[in-house]
This record gives sequence, C-alpha cells and structure tokens, in this order.
Amino acid sequence: MSENAFPRGPEAPGPTEPPRPPAYTPGSAQPRLNRPLHERYPQIRPTSGYGDPRIRHTGPGPGAGAEQEPERSSKLNARLALALSVVVGQLWGLTIVVDEWMSGDTGTAWWGAGFLVLSFLVVLGLWLLDPKDR
Repeated sequence: MSENAFPRGPEAPGPTEPPRPPAYTPGSAQPRLNRPLHERYPQIRPTSGYGDPRIRHTGPGPGAGAEQEPERSSKLNARLALALSVVVGQLWGLTIVVDEWMSGDTGTAWWGAGFLVLSFLVVLGLWLLDPKDR
C-alpha cells in the first residue's frame, strides 16, 4: 500500500517513529480509516469460514436466541392463553345473547349481557395485573 493512498493525519507519528496503524472507526470522516476488510484484517482469507482450520463452530455464540427471562415468558403466555379463552367465551356468549334477544327472551339476554360484561372485566383485570409487561 502506498503512502499517498492514505495521507497522514495530524496525529500521525513523525518520520523517526515507526508508523502505527490508525484505529478503525466505521463511517469516519477520514478516508484512510475506512479501509477495506482485507486491509484491516489480513489474517482472514477469502476461504475463512469453511476452509480455515481456526474456525470450529459457525453461527451465533452460546445463548443466542435463547429466552433471557423464561419466567416472564411463561407468565405472559399463560395470561395470553387465558385472555384468548375469555375472548372465545365472549364471542360464544354474544352469539347466545343475540339469539335469545331475537327470539324475544329478554331475561336470558340480560343474563348473557351480564356474563359478557363480567368476562370483559376479567380481561381488563389481567391487563391491569402487571403494568411493566405492556
């Protein structure tokens, strides 16, 4: 690499000191710091990854993609399952209430409406249970 390709910056050592490679900063305003990968890491060859004997394992490191808080995850899954079952119950109850109302049995329809309100309050209570999980 020629010296004129990467001009010296003001912090570069003088001619008496051995030249030090500059620290790499991505997106630097100084073009000499934005050098290609093969210049920054000459020990990495194009075959690295499948032909390099130093690489034994590919892919992410240990623990990548694993659940970091399994207790919180199980709690949220349980609350979600409970809320979904309540929503299915509300839909079923709404079907029954509308059918009873249309057939003229308003007493049963009012009891069904009470069931719908109660199930809505259960879901609202689940939502208010833990505000930090929102």
